[in-house]
Amino acid sequence: MPVKLYLEAQGYEVKSEIRFCDVVGMRPGEVPVIVELKQAMSLALLYQAIERLAVTEHVYIAIARPKRGIASSAVKLCRRLGLGLMIVTAAGSIEVMADPVAYTPRQNTKKRGLLLKEFNARSGDPNLGGSTRTPLMTAYRQDAIRCADYLSVYGPTRISVLKAATQVDRAAAILRGNVYGWFQKAERGIYELSSLGKARG
Repeated sequence: MPVKLYLEAQGYEVKSEIRFCDVVGMRPGEVPVIVELKQAMSLALLYQAIERLAVTEHVYIAIARPKRGIASSAVKLCRRLGLGLMIVTAAGSIEVMADPVAYTPRQNTKKRGLLLKEFNARSGDPNLGGSTRTPLMTAYRQDAIRCADYLSVYGPTRISVLKAATQVDRAAAILRGNVYGWFQKAERGIYELSSLGKARG
């Protein structure tokens, strides 16, 4: 067995099928190493390995090398779960893709800032959590709707007037960017609804 030979080469005494664990390796004075074996990555395998973390912090999963190679997302997932990942090649060699170490996530302040900015800019809670096929209502779209609603009532309007009336600070960027195709320039600094904007209802 490649995994057994690999661990023995690291100085472990190795035994299989110990208390529901596929492979267990021991070295004097150290905590055990547990390896769960499967042909492919699966949710069941991850659950099984996570259960073994109650026994030792040194838990690996070992799978056969996928035909398309191992996805970086799979390696990242194992690291975040505190699991090690071994790949068994067709030739029987072992490639360790990740070691089982406690995962300490690094906070991405930029992503957090973007999340908070969108949260604070969004009016109400117009979306249903978990939606996948429904267009999402973003703060940007809400601002665009405010601008379109104003123009539908008052007609061609200077940007500065529209901005003051709707309290949409990025009104100029929305009108010029015209992401939804709702707006068109009537004359310099003045915008009105396009035919698509008028038809949106």
